[in-house]
Amino acid sequence: MIIAVDAAGGDYAPHEVVKGAVKAASEYEVEVALVGKKKVLHVMAGRHLKKQGVSIVQASQMIGPNESPIKAIRSKTDSSIVVGVNLVKEGKAAAFVSAGNTGAVLGAALFGLGKIKGIERPAIACIMDITPSTPVLLIDAGANVECRPSHLVQFAEMGVAFSQHVLGISSPRVGLLSNGAEESKGSQLVQESYQLLKKAKNLNFIGNIEGHDILKVTADVVVTDGFTGNIVLKTIEGLSDTFLGSVRQIGHVVSSAYHFRGRDLLRDLGLGSWVNRIDYREYGGACLLGVNGNIIIAHGRSQAKTIKNAIGIAKHMAEGDIARVIKEEIHEQTNGSK
Repeated sequence: MIIAVDAAGGDYAPHEVVKGAVKAASEYEVEVALVGKKKVLHVMAGRHLKKQGVSIVQASQMIGPNESPIKAIRSKTDSSIVVGVNLVKEGKAAAFVSAGNTGAVLGAALFGLGKIKGIERPAIACIMDITPSTPVLLIDAGANVECRPSHLVQFAEMGVAFSQHVLGISSPRVGLLSNGAEESKGSQLVQESYQLLKKAKNLNFIGNIEGHDILKVTADVVVTDGFTGNIVLKTIEGLSDTFLGSVRQIGHVVSSAYHFRGRDLLRDLGLGSWVNRIDYREYGGACLLGVNGNIIIAHGRSQAKTIKNAIGIAKHMAEGDIARVIKEEIHEQTNGSK
């Protein structure tokens, strides 16, 4: 299995991307194709090329974080993002991971791979491993600012397929994010979506859930529009950064005063694994569902650990053949509704 990785995208590229890719190739037993400028990547990854299953694919251009996505993918056809997506399109890679310009990754995936037949809008699904029992899937986490009720139903269907075939949850509970648990609560979009989700025979729909229910794992799949979902995601990331910063400061003070490692302190207090679960770097990345291929969007601040984990998600997506599963599910639903 070959996973293509954008070695030019992200705040810490290419150095941290290369480090994460090398670790992933060894740990997950996959071949990683680094997409970027060969001369630069040969210097950084040269000694790992054959031994660790790491290869390089030339891409002479890169798309910056502030560039217009559509203009960039049209004018920079040899950019790492476009080349990486094309590797998936041509069957040369099982998946593509990028921490680069999110809009450009979305655009390149839509233009290069196309939407799965029957899917109205692809969506970003973000895995949040916030409890020791099961992860929570948030969908849509930012691809679609404006949505129709039918879009949210398809988000739920794609989220359920992903949870079943990638996360191993047999009957995922689907919750609709709202400002109250009552059926009458929420915007017009939420209220109309509620009625459609309630009628869907293939979904284990449990009704509306509120923001605090996400952390309680009331639902396995949390469905919302991309505008709301992205705000929720960024809020949780901000909480994570603030909390982890405070914990590390306390750990540093304790370790300096008592010659006791902060990591050992967290472990003894029972916080070690919990801290890992709220750290966005542990998630790896979000998955673009609804296109004809496996695309993973990593955080722009991704360092080696995050890139490694994103490649792990890519491997699981490819093994679960999630694009085919969604295609079959949507085809079945479409025929069943006729």
